[in-house]
Amino acid sequence: MAADDHLETRQFLTFVLEDELFALNITSVREVLEYTSITRIPRTSEYMRGIINVRGSAVPVIDLNLKFGRNRTVHSINTSIIIVEVNLEGELTTIGALADSVQEVFELRDDQIDPPPRMGASVKTDFIMGMGKHEDKFIMILDADKIFSIDEIAVLQ
Repeated sequence: MAADDHLETRQFLTFVLEDELFALNITSVREVLEYTSITRIPRTSEYMRGIINVRGSAVPVIDLNLKFGRNRTVHSINTSIIIVEVNLEGELTTIGALADSVQEVFELRDDQIDPPPRMGASVKTDFIMGMGKHEDKFIMILDADKIFSIDEIAVLQ
């Protein structure tokens, strides 16, 4: 029996923000939607783009580019909304994450994931679950529960 037979394999959905590759554990992803009209909610943070109707429910949509201090996501043919279920204060909540494009679902073994980089105490990186290695690229694996936390949203506002 090979040593890597004991390593757990997990599936991730990869997506692009500007020129960089990110991933979310597939267990937190409910579905991927084509870009649709987003209704803006007054007096919310700029990265909170608004709400969309998903089968009769209002789902808030967050622009991940803006959330990460990048430029606003520009609508294109590839723009997608990733519908994610996150645990906010013990309650499952559905949130949409706007991404420049969605790539693929693929598997990574535990030995293909490095711990998050250390950036010093002043840089908050607790939303990074790890750095995946796929071919010659690094993929930033995000922790959906920490990206979309109520506490973080309150602090940013």
